[in-house]
Amino acid sequence: MLKLDIENLGEIDYEAGSSIFDLVSGKDKVLARKAILAEMTLKDGSKKFADMSSKVNTDLKIKLLFPEDEKSLDTLNHSTSHVMACAIRKIYPEAKFAIGPSIKNGFYYDFEIDKVISPEDLKLIEYEMKKIVSSNYSYDRKEITKDEARKIFKDNPYKLELIDGIDDENLSIYQTGDFIDLCSGPHILSTGRVGAFKLLSIAGAYWRGDEKNKMLIRIYGTAFFKKEDLKDYLDRIERAKLSDHRKIGKDLELFSFHDEAPGFPFWHPKGITIRNLILDYWRKVHIENGYQEIQTPIILSNGLWRTSGHWDHYKENMYFVKIDDCDYAVKPMNCPGAILVYKSKQHSYKEFPIRYAELGLVHRHEKSGVLHGLFRVRSFTQDDAHIFALEENLESESAAIIKMIEKMYKVFGFKSYHVELSTRPDDRIGSDEMWDRAEQKLEEAIKQNHLEYKINPGDGAFYGPKIDFHVKDSLERIWQCATIQLDFAMPEKFDITYMGEDNLKHRPVMLHRVILGSVERFIGILIENYSGNLPLWIAPVQVAILPISDKFHQYSEKVYKTLKEEGYRVEFDGRVESLNKKIRQAELSKIPFMVVIGEKEQESCTITIRKKTGGDIKNISIEEFIKILKENVENKKTSA
Repeated sequence: MLKLDIENLGEIDYEAGSSIFDLVSGKDKVLARKAILAEMTLKDGSKKFADMSSKVNTDLKIKLLFPEDEKSLDTLNHSTSHVMACAIRKIYPEAKFAIGPSIKNGFYYDFEIDKVISPEDLKLIEYEMKKIVSSNYSYDRKEITKDEARKIFKDNPYKLELIDGIDDENLSIYQTGDFIDLCSGPHILSTGRVGAFKLLSIAGAYWRGDEKNKMLIRIYGTAFFKKEDLKDYLDRIERAKLSDHRKIGKDLELFSFHDEAPGFPFWHPKGITIRNLILDYWRKVHIENGYQEIQTPIILSNGLWRTSGHWDHYKENMYFVKIDDCDYAVKPMNCPGAILVYKSKQHSYKEFPIRYAELGLVHRHEKSGVLHGLFRVRSFTQDDAHIFALEENLESESAAIIKMIEKMYKVFGFKSYHVELSTRPDDRIGSDEMWDRAEQKLEEAIKQNHLEYKINPGDGAFYGPKIDFHVKDSLERIWQCATIQLDFAMPEKFDITYMGEDNLKHRPVMLHRVILGSVERFIGILIENYSGNLPLWIAPVQVAILPISDKFHQYSEKVYKTLKEEGYRVEFDGRVESLNKKIRQAELSKIPFMVVIGEKEQESCTITIRKKTGGDIKNISIEEFIKILKENVENKKTSA
């Protein structure tokens, strides 16, 4: 007899060939029905996810995963993509399917078809999907050889290409109703367990993301275990549409994009105001924390990028230029420039840690299909810092960076974040021993700062592992902004040293770090987080002066001048329009405070304040209003 150790249920003796579902049912039928999949721990200590219908034939431990587990929702979305493909196959039998993975917040499937699919067709596909869910088809897994797979998919060039790219001679397929897919799983038990779903949009997608390949149809959707969760998600999508930074940026005249420079933002006066206010605060915090600001060239020689490793690992994302018959590259990252600043003189151990901060403009070649407002551009400013340190500095420096991140995020209104440790990617520089040390050091820094974290395997930079900070905005969306990267490799490659206490040369360690990340992207996130209603201290216009009629212009101009002299950003609306229209315009411009001036205000030398967030303050003196503004700005409040 074999043994199956089920977490929280204990051990079960069983015969080979039994399914996990049947074995769990023998102990607890209710639990078996609730479980979505199983995480198996094999004899060698490795782990893998398995369907509840999987047959087991060895001693092993399993942990059951339920709807609340992250992997369960991912599995549900993957399984729902198969339901969608099954429905498409019924409606369009000639469709040739490519891939259908789960993605963040949903799933998609790519397929080839000669017909045009319109948004109206999504309703027909959804209707067919509901029938498939009601039919409660099982997800039947079968192990086959590559030759058998080629026969099954002989009329599908996309599946044949995928089969040829698989190293193993054996692979797996899943059958759901009439639909058979090349797939490694795992899946939910049956289509009847698909909860609430919605097809969201149609797009075009090149096969394997290569614009030289055929354009396929891609349908996006999302699935949840509960109808309430789907409704909440769709509500957030609608709110996100209203908060789209691209629309708000255009309406408020913050920035624009033009065909003459695709992917390169043009900042308008009000947008530059926001940007400068953020960067002024950034500089203040960095000065307080012992950083020295530097600036390095945008164009550097190809030889430098060969030394750094970018030439071998990042060349396809770079722009190149010839100067005086020599080859140069436009920098995609700031680190090599900071290293040259460090190397410009000999350093002593007494100087450490050396903290260089740089608002560095970088350029990266992004395909036109992925450009997305300020979120994905070809030119952006990184709020970089490169810290040259001794290994014994790493704990204190990491702690100090984490405190800076927490402080700055709180000021901008982001109170919730989580941490991920991203480990070595396949494409990397440096020895395994170097990576072991670096990953261990960062993990120690996380633990010593009492942060909860999860491992993000394979997502480190090519030169070192990193700690990534993911903030949650007002729409419950997660954004990766800050990062701390530990680098033993670059100091080796550039042969940077310092003079130790023993009068010998030693190798420092580098910490690469950003807090905002891309300044452009961070401003886009801020705009969407506040739906354009930015806090007073970074609002491009803080106060609008609204005289009821031209009879009150003289006093209104006095108020305007007083506020301007105090350093506030004020607009005067002297148009011959009704007060309601002026108020409406100020609200559309998302100005935090409106100063209304009429006969009563003029006679009493007071003003009436109308707040964007609602509520009027009547008969207040200009001096009292200035105190309100000052207190709000100095404390960087997130609401007026």
